Amino acid sequence: MIEYAFSYADLEYFLLILVRVSCFVFIAPFFSMTNTPRNVRIGLSICVAVILYNTVPQVEVTYNTLIGYFIVVLKEAVTGLLIGFAANLCTTIVSFAGHIADMEMGLSMASLMDPTTKESATITGIYYNYMVLLMLMISGMHRYLLKALAETYILIPVNGMIFNSDRLLSSMIGFMANYILIGFRICLPIFAVMIILNAVLGILAKVSPQLNMFAVGIQMKVLVGLGVLFLTTAMLPGAANFVFEQMKRMIVSFVEAMR
Repeated sequence: MIEYAFSYADLEYFLLILVRVSCFVFIAPFFSMTNTPRNVRIGLSICVAVILYNTVPQVEVTYNTLIGYFIVVLKEAVTGLLIGFAANLCTTIVSFAGHIADMEMGLSMASLMDPTTKESATITGIYYNYMVLLMLMISGMHRYLLKALAETYILIPVNGMIFNSDRLLSSMIGFMANYILIGFRICLPIFAVMIILNAVLGILAKVSPQLNMFAVGIQMKVLVGLGVLFLTTAMLPGAANFVFEQMKRMIVSFVEAMR
């Protein structure tokens, strides 16, 4: 028979850890996907919270009233949400790259519902999203995220979050610059080939005005775009590496903005 005794203070401290972990799992990439069962996410949050409770050095949390404890809970929830949001932002880069590629190929109107995000997405965006997410999982993104969450308790202890709006705003501005840069790097082969194809079609339209280059161009763009898309699949590990590095920078910058 196992006997384990704990006080109300220990329970309250464990619940504070559980709040940050569960909010992080709720919004972090891969863990927050809708095809991940809720029971799995709840069980993962409880298991991670139990491990962190037994390993992270405890700090004294002072509050006097129920409202004070609610404020501490709110601070832990915001901390977990911001850390997960920083990681989740970087996964939207591939969707942006896919949207640009589909606009160039003429597939922007062929959008469909992504079951993982419940948002309208283009064909190439979903292809990039799943391929890059798969490569991130192979490279250990889920282990890095859980390790980063555990290390935040050393940098930002329980009830130690100090919201710095200026540093957070500068992090978001820096991310937007990298967002556009990395997105165009991913779709650059398709973008460059489509520019060359448009130039060739324009020359052919001047040379042979009797040909309907509009009807020919639509089919050629789709065929050439799909060909370049599959030929550049070998470049996706490099794109996944760009996204992973940006994810690390964003998590570090968000954590520094809350210290």
